[in-house]
Amino acid sequence: MATADEIQVDGKILKLSNLQKLLYPEAHFTKAQVIDYIARIAPVLLPHIRGRALTFKRYPNGVAGEFFFEKNSPKHRPDWVQTAPIWSGGNNRFMDYTLANDTATLVWAANLAALELHTSLSLAKKPERPTCCVFDLDPGEPATIVECAQVALDIRKYAQRLGLEIFAKTSGSKGMQLYIPLNTPTVTYEHTKVFSHALAMTMESAHPGGVVSKMAKNLRGGKIFIDWSQNDPHKTTICVYSLRAKAEPTVSTPVSWAEVAKCAKGKVLSFTAPVVLERVRKLGDLFAPVATLKQKLPKG
Repeated sequence: MATADEIQVDGKILKLSNLQKLLYPEAHFTKAQVIDYIARIAPVLLPHIRGRALTFKRYPNGVAGEFFFEKNSPKHRPDWVQTAPIWSGGNNRFMDYTLANDTATLVWAANLAALELHTSLSLAKKPERPTCCVFDLDPGEPATIVECAQVALDIRKYAQRLGLEIFAKTSGSKGMQLYIPLNTPTVTYEHTKVFSHALAMTMESAHPGGVVSKMAKNLRGGKIFIDWSQNDPHKTTICVYSLRAKAEPTVSTPVSWAEVAKCAKGKVLSFTAPVVLERVRKLGDLFAPVATLKQKLPKG
């Protein structure tokens, strides 16, 4: 039986600590509230994170303190936490990544103050096969998510002309991310990277002075950088429904295209954890098709 500082999740007992610690001091949002959010959002989060190599971004002293990325699963993990060995060329060895395959693992990670959950675009069992193609829209000041939404609408039109459905989410920070679900066994990162780069350059031509596809940071001021390079087996992207380490407990949140259109006219999209829970209660998982919809990118 669980004690006062323990809870039982998925039949597993987890020992929790420092529940009243303010992980978001300005918002007075505690570790207990972080854990509560993760436990309640788990039913819609798990389909998007299950089976994927997971990188933690941990904030043991809250968002105002120092942080660190953790790719190797902690050695002190419970024996029921599943891991996957993924080869790291940079480290010249296999790394044991955590797999968040159940609610208990998500709660365990939240107790470690792993506020941000960054995932591969592949499943760990097939790390060379992306399940989607992603566009990370990053606004360079003074551009904002409003300009991101304007570009996103044009990217959607382009995708629709190719017969592709595309889905949008806020990054939970400044920008927006667009996902083209693929979920086909033959797609490669070479394919998704070439396609995304070509589309980014097309948008750059269509929005002279407003969009940039080149990586150089000195080119991004006042523009929307379309980061196509995220389509890479060695990179990770913030997972949908993950918290972000901002002053408020904002969340990378799925949004409808109607909401994107309103944002393009000036309605800023930003959602905190309590709001996201209520959105899911009312709207369900707007990102659900990303995990299941099968599509093919055009060849050439």
